[in-house]
Amino acid sequence: MIKVGIIGATGYVGAELLRLLLNHEAVSVEAISSVTFKDELISSVYKNFSGIVDLICEDEDSVISKSDVIFGALPHGLSERLASKILKYRKKFIDIGADFRLKNEESYIKWYNKRFDYKPLHEKSIYSIPEFHRNKIIEGNYEIIANPGCYPTSIALGLIPAIKSNLVNEQSIIIDSKSGVTGSGRKLSLGNHFVECNESLNAYSLGGVHRHTPEIEQIINEFSDTNVKITFTPHLVPLNRGILSTIYFDLKGEYSLESIHKIYSKFYENEYFVKVLPLGSNAKIKDVKNSNYCNISIHKDNRCNRCIICSVIDNMVKGAAGQAIQNMNLLMGIEENKGLKSIATAF
Repeated sequence: MIKVGIIGATGYVGAELLRLLLNHEAVSVEAISSVTFKDELISSVYKNFSGIVDLICEDEDSVISKSDVIFGALPHGLSERLASKILKYRKKFIDIGADFRLKNEESYIKWYNKRFDYKPLHEKSIYSIPEFHRNKIIEGNYEIIANPGCYPTSIALGLIPAIKSNLVNEQSIIIDSKSGVTGSGRKLSLGNHFVECNESLNAYSLGGVHRHTPEIEQIINEFSDTNVKITFTPHLVPLNRGILSTIYFDLKGEYSLESIHKIYSKFYENEYFVKVLPLGSNAKIKDVKNSNYCNISIHKDNRCNRCIICSVIDNMVKGAAGQAIQNMNLLMGIEENKGLKSIATAF
């Protein structure tokens, strides 16, 4: 039995991690921590745990000492120091924050206004969307996994098959992503007040300034021969959870919709969590809600030889906690889909 701990357990991602891990047959949740709710029962913060789990929010040192694998669900800027402490105990760390996502320090400074404080740790880490990086985890000896952001996950899963198949005019990529409000975290701000979100839809971080932009370009360029630049616009929609990314790109040649669909179907034919929908279907958030699945639908505008990919995930699961558990499974050498087989709710 793998002993796991969660640091930052009372945020939305931390609570989702706990919910999923409690149903994981190969792990035991030994300890959790929270700064805001230290010494309080998790069931007093989230009533869904009442009568099910009686864990008390401890300090991070207690979590590290009791666990083999530690999940960090913290804001950026806090995970490097935590990773340094965890590795001294010879434990494994899965970071759901942003500190280890960007490989280039100058890019991290530009987008997060912070340097790498523990540079050697970045050599011991790997950025992992399991569908693309599992072999590196299995074959490597990594101590830190950088769990991807929710927008980059939905976009990479939708776009990489076309990039790897050389279908894409790389300078034509436009991405429109819509996310539920849990992506903003539990901390209250004006933008995620009910009266601001309800019966509304708004774009934000326009003009290429969203912090996920360099991460999206980094993963695309891992599989591209050119230096890809994208136009990415996120939107906030009045939903609790879910992301729909609509990806547009010009095709390099004349490809039929059927041929593109075959390429995607072949690419993901052995993937448990990625489903390429039949032609004529549209990917919808409700069909992946509360699951670790990604649904992809393929479309084409024949008038301008442009492909349109729709990719949907649950931002709390495949976009955060579920993918982190998927990465943990790979890291610890157990079945990749263990603890994550639940399908989406029907409504």
